[in-house]
Amino acid sequence: MTALDPVAAPPGTAGPDELLASWLPSNDDPVRPLMTLSTVSSSGYPDARTVLLSEHDATGLYFHTDSRSRKVADIAANPHVALTLLWPGRQLVVQGSATVSSAAEQAWAYEHRSRYLQQLSWLNTAAFAALDGATRLSTWAEFGHEHPSLDPPATWTGFVVRPVRLTFWEGDPDTASRRTEYRRDAAGWTASLLAG
Repeated sequence: MTALDPVAAPPGTAGPDELLASWLPSNDDPVRPLMTLSTVSSSGYPDARTVLLSEHDATGLYFHTDSRSRKVADIAANPHVALTLLWPGRQLVVQGSATVSSAAEQAWAYEHRSRYLQQLSWLNTAAFAALDGATRLSTWAEFGHEHPSLDPPATWTGFVVRPVRLTFWEGDPDTASRRTEYRRDAAGWTASLLAG
């Protein structure tokens, strides 16, 4: 990962793409980081859950889920979300709007999921969760045996979070931590260095 440096990330109008790409794994890396997705529920309270970063590009950061989930209902009511990614000594917070990704992108993401996650997309239901442990194990094994290859279920969906603010925090045991924050408006990106 690239260290945050005033020379590498000066205040001004340069965008965060290069820094973001240096912190996130390439899209062909099978090891995907987890993110905390924060939404606002219909009750007005914030909600948070962990999702997998599927990929990222100049448009934003992508995740995939079940269309029947509470997070999807939250996004439908209020698309403004936050993503938080953590590493030892580092944190990235992305604030933006979530929109449904294209069918082609969703198909690509499913194809690149592990076999376990592909099967999970079919069986991760409230009915399956209600089964006792032995039945869950046997049902999981039977489903896998009967379906050597899987297409996405009809409930498979994906979202892209288009950032309006990215905050890169980096700690340093020898001095104070610091944040490099990028904000986007109609004119483009503005960067600033902030206290940690």
